[in-house]
Amino acid sequence: MKIYTKTGDKGKTSLLGGTRVSKSDERLDAYGTIDELNSFLGLVRDLEIDVGRKNLIHEIQSRLFTVGSSLAAENERAKDFKPDLEERDVARLEQAIDAMNEKLPQMRNFIIPGGHQLVSTSHIARTVCRRAERLVIKLSNSEEIEDIVIRYLNRLSDYLFVLARKQAVELNIDEIPWKPKG
Repeated sequence: MKIYTKTGDKGKTSLLGGTRVSKSDERLDAYGTIDELNSFLGLVRDLEIDVGRKNLIHEIQSRLFTVGSSLAAENERAKDFKPDLEERDVARLEQAIDAMNEKLPQMRNFIIPGGHQLVSTSHIARTVCRRAERLVIKLSNSEEIEDIVIRYLNRLSDYLFVLARKQAVELNIDEIPWKPKG
Protein backbone atom coordinates (compact mmCIF):
# COMPACT_ATOMS: atom_id res chain seq x y z
CA MET A 1 0.00 0.00 0.00
CA LYS A 2 1.38 3.37 -0.99
CA ILE A 3 1.35 6.12 1.61
CA TYR A 4 0.61 8.77 -0.99
CA THR A 5 -2.67 8.88 -2.90
CA LYS A 6 -2.27 12.23 -4.68
CA THR A 7 -5.94 12.98 -3.86
CA GLY A 8 -4.89 15.89 -1.65
CA ASP A 9 -2.62 17.56 -4.18
CA LYS A 10 -5.16 20.30 -4.85
CA GLY A 11 -5.66 21.25 -1.21
CA LYS A 12 -8.65 19.04 -0.42
CA THR A 13 -9.07 15.94 1.70
CA SER A 14 -11.86 13.57 2.65
CA LEU A 15 -13.64 13.44 5.98
CA LEU A 16 -14.62 10.10 7.46
CA GLY A 17 -17.74 9.66 5.41
CA GLY A 18 -16.28 10.76 2.09
CA THR A 19 -17.10 14.47 1.83
CA ARG A 20 -14.20 16.43 0.32
CA VAL A 21 -13.24 19.61 2.18
CA SER A 22 -10.45 22.15 2.05
CA LYS A 23 -7.38 21.29 4.08
CA SER A 24 -7.86 24.69 5.73
CA ASP A 25 -11.29 23.65 7.07
CA GLU A 26 -11.85 24.35 10.80
CA ARG A 27 -12.48 20.66 11.40
CA LEU A 28 -9.09 19.70 9.95
CA ASP A 29 -7.40 22.41 11.97
CA ALA A 30 -8.95 20.98 15.14
CA TYR A 31 -8.14 17.32 14.57
CA GLY A 32 -4.75 18.15 13.07
CA THR A 33 -3.87 19.96 16.27
CA ILE A 34 -5.06 16.97 18.31
CA ASP A 35 -2.64 14.89 16.21
CA GLU A 36 0.16 17.39 16.86
CA LEU A 37 -0.56 17.21 20.59
CA ASN A 38 -0.48 13.43 20.43
CA SER A 39 2.96 13.55 18.81
CA PHE A 40 4.33 15.88 21.48
CA LEU A 41 2.93 13.57 24.15
CA GLY A 42 4.83 10.74 22.47
CA LEU A 43 7.98 12.80 22.85
CA VAL A 44 7.25 13.47 26.54
CA ARG A 45 6.68 9.73 27.00
CA ASP A 46 10.01 8.96 25.30
CA LEU A 47 11.98 11.20 27.67
CA GLU A 48 13.02 10.55 31.28
CA ILE A 49 9.60 9.95 32.82
CA ASP A 50 8.49 7.45 35.44
CA VAL A 51 6.52 4.36 34.43
CA GLY A 52 3.24 5.45 36.02
CA ARG A 53 3.20 8.73 34.13
CA LYS A 54 4.39 6.99 30.97
CA ASN A 55 1.39 4.65 31.20
CA LEU A 56 -1.04 7.52 31.80
CA ILE A 57 0.34 9.45 28.84
CA HIS A 58 -0.03 6.34 26.65
CA GLU A 59 -3.67 6.12 27.80
CA ILE A 60 -4.16 9.82 27.01
CA GLN A 61 -2.70 9.31 23.53
CA SER A 62 -5.21 6.55 22.90
CA ARG A 63 -8.08 8.82 23.95
CA LEU A 64 -6.78 11.55 21.66
CA PHE A 65 -6.88 9.20 18.65
CA THR A 66 -10.57 8.62 19.30
CA VAL A 67 -11.19 12.35 19.77
CA GLY A 68 -9.43 13.04 16.47
CA SER A 69 -11.51 10.38 14.71
CA SER A 70 -14.74 11.85 16.06
CA LEU A 71 -13.71 15.30 14.84
CA ALA A 72 -12.82 13.90 11.40
CA ALA A 73 -16.20 12.19 11.00
CA GLU A 74 -19.09 13.89 9.26
CA ASN A 75 -21.97 14.70 11.61
CA GLU A 76 -24.12 11.76 10.55
CA ARG A 77 -21.11 9.42 10.75
CA ALA A 78 -19.69 10.94 13.94
CA LYS A 79 -21.96 8.69 16.00
CA ASP A 80 -19.80 5.76 14.90
CA PHE A 81 -16.70 7.55 16.23
CA LYS A 82 -17.98 8.84 19.56
CA PRO A 83 -15.05 9.64 21.81
CA ASP A 84 -14.51 6.85 24.27
CA LEU A 85 -14.14 9.54 26.89
CA GLU A 86 -15.97 9.04 30.13
CA GLU A 87 -16.23 11.08 33.30
CA ARG A 88 -13.69 8.72 34.85
CA ASP A 89 -11.11 9.86 32.24
CA VAL A 90 -11.52 13.46 33.38
CA ALA A 91 -11.45 12.30 37.01
CA ARG A 92 -8.25 10.32 36.35
CA LEU A 93 -6.52 13.50 35.16
CA GLU A 94 -7.85 15.41 38.17
CA GLN A 95 -6.54 12.74 40.55
CA ALA A 96 -3.11 12.83 38.89
CA ILE A 97 -3.09 16.63 39.10
CA ASP A 98 -4.04 16.58 42.79
CA ALA A 99 -1.43 13.94 43.64
CA MET A 100 1.38 15.89 41.96
CA ASN A 101 0.18 19.27 43.19
CA GLU A 102 0.18 18.16 46.85
CA LYS A 103 3.96 18.08 46.82
CA LEU A 104 4.62 21.24 44.81
CA PRO A 105 5.49 24.64 46.22
CA GLN A 106 2.67 27.16 46.02
CA MET A 107 2.75 29.19 42.83
CA ARG A 108 2.99 32.94 43.35
CA ASN A 109 3.96 34.03 39.83
CA PHE A 110 3.69 32.91 36.26
CA ILE A 111 6.53 30.54 35.42
CA ILE A 112 8.85 30.95 32.47
CA PRO A 113 8.97 27.52 30.76
CA GLY A 114 12.35 25.83 30.50
CA GLY A 115 15.22 24.42 32.48
CA HIS A 116 15.29 20.89 31.10
CA GLN A 117 14.23 19.19 27.88
CA LEU A 118 11.51 17.18 29.63
CA VAL A 119 10.06 20.23 31.36
CA SER A 120 10.13 22.29 28.16
CA THR A 121 8.55 19.52 26.09
CA SER A 122 5.76 19.16 28.65
CA HIS A 123 5.11 22.91 28.41
CA ILE A 124 5.05 22.70 24.60
CA ALA A 125 2.50 19.87 24.84
CA ARG A 126 0.46 22.05 27.23
CA THR A 127 0.37 24.99 24.82
CA VAL A 128 -0.55 22.74 21.88
CA CYS A 129 -3.32 21.28 24.06
CA ARG A 130 -4.63 24.78 24.79
CA ARG A 131 -4.63 25.55 21.05
CA ALA A 132 -6.48 22.30 20.34
CA GLU A 133 -9.03 23.23 23.00
CA ARG A 134 -9.57 26.67 21.42
CA LEU A 135 -9.97 25.15 17.96
CA VAL A 136 -12.44 22.52 19.18
CA ILE A 137 -14.45 25.24 20.95
CA LYS A 138 -14.46 27.28 17.74
CA LEU A 139 -15.60 24.21 15.80
CA SER A 140 -18.37 23.65 18.37
CA ASN A 141 -19.93 26.93 17.20
CA SER A 142 -20.85 25.25 13.90
CA GLU A 143 -20.65 21.50 14.63
CA GLU A 144 -21.96 19.38 17.47
CA ILE A 145 -19.08 18.50 19.78
CA GLU A 146 -19.57 16.50 22.95
CA ASP A 147 -18.98 18.62 26.05
CA ILE A 148 -16.69 15.98 27.53
CA VAL A 149 -14.18 16.55 24.71
CA ILE A 150 -13.75 20.19 25.71
CA ARG A 151 -13.62 19.35 29.43
CA TYR A 152 -11.04 16.63 28.79
CA LEU A 153 -8.80 18.95 26.77
CA ASN A 154 -9.10 21.64 29.42
CA ARG A 155 -8.14 19.22 32.19
CA LEU A 156 -5.37 17.73 30.07
CA SER A 157 -3.71 21.12 29.68
CA ASP A 158 -3.92 21.57 33.46
CA TYR A 159 -2.36 18.13 33.90
CA LEU A 160 0.49 18.99 31.53
CA PHE A 161 1.19 22.25 33.39
CA VAL A 162 1.37 20.50 36.77
CA LEU A 163 3.38 17.67 35.19
CA ALA A 164 5.97 20.19 33.94
CA ARG A 165 6.20 21.72 37.42
CA LYS A 166 6.49 18.32 39.10
CA GLN A 167 9.20 17.24 36.69
CA ALA A 168 11.15 20.42 37.39
CA VAL A 169 11.06 19.70 41.13
CA GLU A 170 12.07 16.06 40.61
CA LEU A 171 14.94 17.08 38.34
CA ASN A 172 16.01 19.76 40.84
CA ILE A 173 15.41 22.51 38.27
CA ASP A 174 14.59 25.92 39.68
CA GLU A 175 11.37 27.42 38.36
CA ILE A 176 11.99 30.87 37.00
CA PRO A 177 9.20 33.20 38.04
CA TRP A 178 8.10 35.79 35.51
CA LYS A 179 8.54 39.31 36.79
CA PRO A 180 7.04 42.19 34.82
CA LYS A 181 9.28 45.11 34.02
CA GLY A 182 8.85 47.68 36.66
